[in-house]
Amino acid sequence: MFNDYYGLSGRPFQLTPDPTFYFESITHRKALSYLSYGLAQGEGFVVITGEVGAGKSTLVAHLMATIDPARLTAAQIVTSKLDGEEVVHLVAQAFGLIVDGHDKASALGAIEAFLHDEARAGRRCLLVIDESQNLELEALEELRMLSNFQLGAYPLLQTLLLGQPEFRDTIQDHPQLEQLRQRVIAAHHLDAMELGEVQPYVEHRLRCVGWIGNPQFDQVVYTELYQASGGVPRRINQICNRLMMLGAVEQRSRIDGAMLTQVLDELELDGTMQLKRPEPKVEPMPASKAEELPELEPESNSVPLAGPQPVFADAVSVAAEAAPGGAALTQLQAMLAERDAQIAELQQAVLELANERDVSPSANVANPVGVAALEAKLAALEDKMQEQERTIRHTLTMLIDWIEAEAASRAVA
Repeated sequence: MFNDYYGLSGRPFQLTPDPTFYFESITHRKALSYLSYGLAQGEGFVVITGEVGAGKSTLVAHLMATIDPARLTAAQIVTSKLDGEEVVHLVAQAFGLIVDGHDKASALGAIEAFLHDEARAGRRCLLVIDESQNLELEALEELRMLSNFQLGAYPLLQTLLLGQPEFRDTIQDHPQLEQLRQRVIAAHHLDAMELGEVQPYVEHRLRCVGWIGNPQFDQVVYTELYQASGGVPRRINQICNRLMMLGAVEQRSRIDGAMLTQVLDELELDGTMQLKRPEPKVEPMPASKAEELPELEPESNSVPLAGPQPVFADAVSVAAEAAPGGAALTQLQAMLAERDAQIAELQQAVLELANERDVSPSANVANPVGVAALEAKLAALEDKMQEQERTIRHTLTMLIDWIEAEAASRAVA
């Protein structure tokens, strides 16, 4: 419906994985590097994990779209609760094999013969298994046994395992999977997107279907969208679908924060998705600390505020009108300036890390020291920014409370 209203050629926020919409966030770029390295080795297991909706299937769909079928034969299966014999038959079916009889030995024989034929034709074979957390231990052991098929010293089958976070824990910790662990040559956990990646992600998907600026999204929408979705791509798609539908129904050319609030309320009400919607927690200030607050001298034309504003810059601007030259305001502005400097430093560190990753996947494995140092720097900067943001919110809340109290006292007078 909204596609026609906004003149789009398709559905920008469809939930089905589509390589056309692949967006290379920082974590997806890293995952693709590990995948490329793993596939270059041509053996063993590559493991990619992530939360539901993190983009694992879209990542693999993008990878498959870049594979030359003349050089690699790939098969993909989505698992349910499978035991060892069932998974062997499912692998045979995924490669298009017709197995005479229903016993495991026949299926294994057909798979081995197929792999040998592919190798003689100059093609490698890749098996992609989605939802690997559903596999029983017996099934994982059968997959390990399949990786033993060789033609001379040439491995015949490589396996890519995709799973939710609990699968990573199973692989890492289960005592019966030691042999499989030794055959994992590359692994990566897909994190959620960062705040600064939400707007590029949304606009990328819109541009894929011919978007030229209608509708426009208010800047605050991206911040609140990140908070509600936790940066998970599928959640973002669900929310944006509802936003675009609401925009078409109400014939809006601009998507604003009020529309997003309405959509989030509807999603919570109908139970369609579990939203994050974290509320900032401000600890009550002890009376002893309140006495230490610097005095502000608001002018007679102070503007009363209804509560904390969603964007720091807007709140500071209003507070500036209410209390120009106040010591608390000066302190708050200094903290905002420091936060901006930290953001710039964090962006530079991200660029350095991306450049380091882009050198070559093999270089990252051979010399991990530089990458590890950059990752440690990123983690330290992120922690520092989170602490700075909590301090800013606390100071801003106190400032607004003071302004409201002054406004109330003047109203009574």
